Amino acid sequence: QVQLVESGGGSVQAGGSLRLSCAGSGYTYSRYAMSMAWFRQAPGKEREGIASMNPRGRTNYADSVSGRFTISQDNAKNTLYLQMNSLKAEDTAMYYCAARAGSSYSPLSESTYTYWGQGTQVTVSS
Repeated sequence: QVQLVESGGGSVQAGGSLRLSCAGSGYTYSRYAMSMAWFRQAPGKEREGIASMNPRGRTNYADSVSGRFTISQDNAKNTLYLQMNSLKAEDTAMYYCAARAGSSYSPLSESTYTYWGQGTQVTVSS
């Protein structure tokens, strides 16, 4: 059973930075065959896919975070990261990491992913 555990959330002022981590374990498939992604959900809004990485390392970003957020991974540590810079109040949300085996034609679609973490809260004050 794949388990994903996020960490690194917190409160920060607008313009600041945070780095989220997602530690993975229990992969049935090779870790290198997994697509990974970050989603977020603000109160009263739908969950939004913001960054993804497929098994070949190809990344996709939502327009709302492109140029400010960077997804990366450390395969030796089975850990996915989201570096968030120039944070804005509208980035306030619960952030989730997600995983699936193989690639997808819709890498930022919620329905694409099989495994989910419990989330970590990010609060940006203006």
